[in-house]
Amino acid sequence: QVQLVEAGGGLVQAGGSLRLSCAASGHTIINYAMAWVSQAPGEEREFVAGINWSGGSTSYADSVKGRFTISRDNAKNTVYLQINSLKPEDTANYYCAARRRLTTTLPSDYNYWGQGTQVTVSS
Repeated sequence: QVQLVEAGGGLVQAGGSLRLSCAASGHTIINYAMAWVSQAPGEEREFVAGINWSGGSTSYADSVKGRFTISRDNAKNTVYLQINSLKPEDTANYYCAARRRLTTTLPSDYNYWGQGTQVTVSS
């Protein structure tokens, strides 16, 4: 079992930046693809960014390309999401998720989830 704990969310003004982190425990994440998924109130969960086991391959939702960067440090069992140029529409709860094998863009493909960290962007 992999336990995931997110941190780094908060209230920021539009145009600001945040760095989210996801610390894993219970198992090394080196064999896991990792992803960040957002969920705004009343909305479905949406894929934001994904990274393969080595960090050599990443994928992003079109809405965040060029502004968000996913990375991982397997030695620290941690995944990060650098968020720049924040927009009010980025406001959501951001979840870290894990699955064995390949990265996918479907949130339902991920087996392990953290509790989420709230990002609120004011205009």
